[in-house]
Amino acid sequence: MAPPEPAARCTTNTAADARPAGRWRALAWLSIATLLGMTTWFSGTAVVRVLRMDWQLSAGQAAWITIAVQIGFVTGSLLVALTNLLDVSAPRRVLIVSGFAAAACNAGFAFATSPGTGFALRFLTGVFLAGVYPTGLKLLATWFREQRGTALGIMVGALAIGSASPHLLNGLGGLPWQIVVLGTSVCSVVGSLVAWLGVHEGPFAFPRARFDPHRAGAAFREPGLRLAGLGYYGHMWELYALWGWFEVFLADSLQRAGHPSRTLASLGAFMTIAAGFVGAWWAGTLADRIGRTRVAATAMMISCTCCLIVGFTFGAPYPLVVGLGVIWGASALADSAQFSTMATELSDPESVGTTLTVQLATGFLLTTATLWLIPVARDAWSWKWAFALLAPGPLLGTLAMIRLRARPEAARIAGGRG
Repeated sequence: MAPPEPAARCTTNTAADARPAGRWRALAWLSIATLLGMTTWFSGTAVVRVLRMDWQLSAGQAAWITIAVQIGFVTGSLLVALTNLLDVSAPRRVLIVSGFAAAACNAGFAFATSPGTGFALRFLTGVFLAGVYPTGLKLLATWFREQRGTALGIMVGALAIGSASPHLLNGLGGLPWQIVVLGTSVCSVVGSLVAWLGVHEGPFAFPRARFDPHRAGAAFREPGLRLAGLGYYGHMWELYALWGWFEVFLADSLQRAGHPSRTLASLGAFMTIAAGFVGAWWAGTLADRIGRTRVAATAMMISCTCCLIVGFTFGAPYPLVVGLGVIWGASALADSAQFSTMATELSDPESVGTTLTVQLATGFLLTTATLWLIPVARDAWSWKWAFALLAPGPLLGTLAMIRLRARPEAARIAGGRG
């Protein structure tokens, strides 16, 4: 029998300890639940090279293996935002049910025999993942007032490891693609069980809100939230194209160098994506000390540089390509949690869940463009220039952070550090 839902407690309770006992344990449970729950996201991407042969997919059709999940996540996020689901319902229940549903849809994908069925099941997987990621972010915020950036950084880093894990399974070699996909569904089920047994709202739970569809527009109406959103959108323009296509880039690079290896390509992609855990943790810890806008801008300048130069390593020795990929992967995710943290700090307490979901939905909608553009650019201009199309995203994000730091709203970010 599931533990009872704790009653909601208002964030204005000044008697509450700013560092409640059990908050790091809560972080561990939520990070594990999120890591396992998000493994289904890239299960199709990790096996796309095999599916291209089995299903006779073109490069454009192959991109839809990932794009379908993104569109599903956007659709699910919009439903969550327009219904204010995370602000009117118990987030813990949403997290658990969504994880089980995503696992079921992903398992169905393992038995798909045609692209149409496969795309539909990837779409539905994305719809239910919209109940996992933003829900986990909101739940974690109920445990942390101080060091919130560090905590969210660790949790978003866990997302990176979860997203990278299908590449690790694929890199083990010799596994049928269906086993790789089913393995991620098992992970998602375990993640939901972890959430059921160990996840609860903390002492800083946000007050329940009444349904109000106008709350969904706050992310665009209010200047501070709008700038934080622009930073996030620039970050997302880059991130999922990196995660979705670096393994293919690495495989092609190994082919050019005369050392083709599916195993090395998958393991290199795993290391690149998983490096985001270190980047997000480091950035969160630093942001709590010196300010979120400064750390986010620095991370985006590094990742922007990587966008511009990584194509020139095509065909270079494997350690060089993966080494730059690890730097890119760490810097590309380093800023992510800080945008989510800003949303919790700048929004109305009754609208935190809705604001987070709107921000995420808009960002993920942008990813569909770059996921489609990268293979098109590769075919037109080669890998040397394809990833350079991602550079405008982090550049725009950097400018947004500089502007936000100069605004009065910066006093509400990171305890006044901006």
